[in-house]
Amino acid sequence: MSVMGEVLAVCRVHQLLPDAGTVGVTAIDKRPVAGRVRAGRYGLYADVQADRANHGGEDQAVYAYAAEDAAFFEPELDREVTPGLFGENLRTGGLDVSGALVGERWRIGSAVLEVTQPRTPCATFARRLGSPPRWVRRFTEAGRTGAYLRVVEPGDLGAGDAVEVVSSPGHGVSVAGWFAAWNAGPSGFAEAARMAAALRAAADDGELRLSPDMESRTAKAVARA
Repeated sequence: MSVMGEVLAVCRVHQLLPDAGTVGVTAIDKRPVAGRVRAGRYGLYADVQADRANHGGEDQAVYAYAAEDAAFFEPELDREVTPGLFGENLRTGGLDVSGALVGERWRIGSAVLEVTQPRTPCATFARRLGSPPRWVRRFTEAGRTGAYLRVVEPGDLGAGDAVEVVSSPGHGVSVAGWFAAWNAGPSGFAEAARMAAALRAAADDGELRLSPDMESRTAKAVARA
């Protein structure tokens, strides 16, 4: 495949900020950095996550967010959504990140990354933005989730690099599509179960490896339908 986008900014933690949540600090203060950055098994070199129980690890090593989705939220928030404001490591342009398929692989610089799951918004995210009214629900309903990625082949990447989609599984389930069905409540149970079955079949066939979170949720979706 040769679908192309571009990395507009590479972001990593600037500083840990005090936070009212149980962890006490947040690393969501990501800001663009100059030059090339190493992407390894657990994410970008010198990046960090404060809440390791819910963020980071191999399956959430890198978070990508599209400039097109960020622009959607600017009038909602009445502010510029600068690169890194949503806690993303990669701000992209020209690529439908939320529409990426689970298991899709991207080559960026000398690294290869694999789409694993959507971002689930939390109260920490809302507090980072100054607690806009109903922010978690608004972000969920918009369906512009961005995508978490695992690093399949470590390498160096930087702003200006092309994002090349090098492989795409055949199940047809996007991160945003799965996120919408999973969060639709009883009205979405049948669609979530259909998507879950497709993802699990693709995993059984070796097309992709489901993250523990996706493994758990797809199992629940199949069981509750």
